[in-house]
Parts: sequence; structure tokens; C-alpha cells
Amino acid sequence: MSVMLAKNIYKNIYKPYDMNFGFLIFPGLEELDLVGPWEIISLWSKFAQGPEKCFMVAEKPGPVICNKGMSVNPHFTFTDCPQLDFLLVPGGEGTQREVENHSLIQFVAEQAEHCKAVLSVCTGTFILHRAGLLSNKRATTHWASLQKLRELGDVEVVEDRIVKDGNIWTSAGISAGIDLALAFIEHMTDEKTAGKIQLGAEYYPSGKSYGMMHKTPQAPEYLRKRDWL
Repeated sequence: MSVMLAKNIYKNIYKPYDMNFGFLIFPGLEELDLVGPWEIISLWSKFAQGPEKCFMVAEKPGPVICNKGMSVNPHFTFTDCPQLDFLLVPGGEGTQREVENHSLIQFVAEQAEHCKAVLSVCTGTFILHRAGLLSNKRATTHWASLQKLRELGDVEVVEDRIVKDGNIWTSAGISAGIDLALAFIEHMTDEKTAGKIQLGAEYYPSGKSYGMMHKTPQAPEYLRKRDWL
């Protein structure tokens, strides 16, 4: 069976507009990790028959304070959240605490058993790993945490902006979540649909590297190899 035929069959079986897309939220998450993909996925839902139901899920009811002070409110808690078809896990300083949160890790692991795809942004990768989703898989994370990811020992670290391994998607730091969401939409639909969403969001980065910081030794490989203005 050709890859294109398999992809078309997949799309005919799974109709995104009938599905639930959940965004995990927790104290200390990085704002753009959440808001960037939320914007893109919501545009998909609104204009191109993306998942009908997009909502945020937290361990407890009430406002969740993000890393830079933004407050967000969950639609569901772990106990009343419906089964998700897609789950996105953001990163941020809060992940250092949440990888030890048994309730959160259990929620991610149990939802992932039935999800068609699980996605992470930035250091959300470490939550996926603790939930048992990255063993012997390829993955990435924020450039400053790549070595920490390598030290886990059972993950093939790829210094790229987006990495897909089976139904697990990981992305680099913060703004990479926007690219992750667009790539995921293209995978689930087609390039034209992703293009409509990209235009709707007017997401066309300038391509300029300020201060030529991409040349620093700490910059991930994909940045150092890229041609910049």
C-alpha cells in the first residue's frame, strides 16, 4: 500500500471535526506553548472542519497561573474530562514539578492509550517521557534542555523543530508549538488546509536572526544550518 493511499484512508476513517482536542494546563506552564497551538487549532476548528471541541484540562478547577503570570481557566478537570482524541502538553518551568505529579502523569498516560495523537511543546517532552510515551522513540525539546533529554538514556534526541515518531509529536521551544500545530494539521488534512490556517493567523516569520544568536554553540543543529537574513 502506498504512503499516499494509507494517508487518504486514515483521513476517511478519522474525521477531526467529530473529535476532542485537549490542552493540558498546569501551574508554571509557558504561555506561548499553550496559546500558540490553541490559536492554530482553534482556527482549524472554526474555518476548516477541525476538531469540534477544543478545551483545556487541569488537575483542579479554578484559575491556573502560567510562568509569566497569565491566568487561564480549565474547561475540565482530570476527573470529569471526556476521552480525548488529541492531547497537547505544553512545557515551561512548571514541568520540573509536574513530572513528579502522579495524578497528572497518570492522566496523560491513561488518555494517551486511546488518543490518535499526543503532542508536546518545549519541555512538555519530559511529561510525555515520565508518562511512558517516549521510550525508544525520537524526540526533541527546548534547546537548553536537549542534554537533559539525552541523559534520560532511552530517547533518541533529534535537534529539529518538530519530530514525529508514530503518533507522538514533540517540538522545540516555545514558538515551535505554532509550527507543530500547522504541521499536525497538514498531516491530518492536506497542505492547502494548513496553508489557509497559516494565512488566517498571518504566521510568516521574518527569517531574520537578531544578533546572529543562531551561531552560538548552544543553538540546536537545525538553527545553525539554516540560512538567515
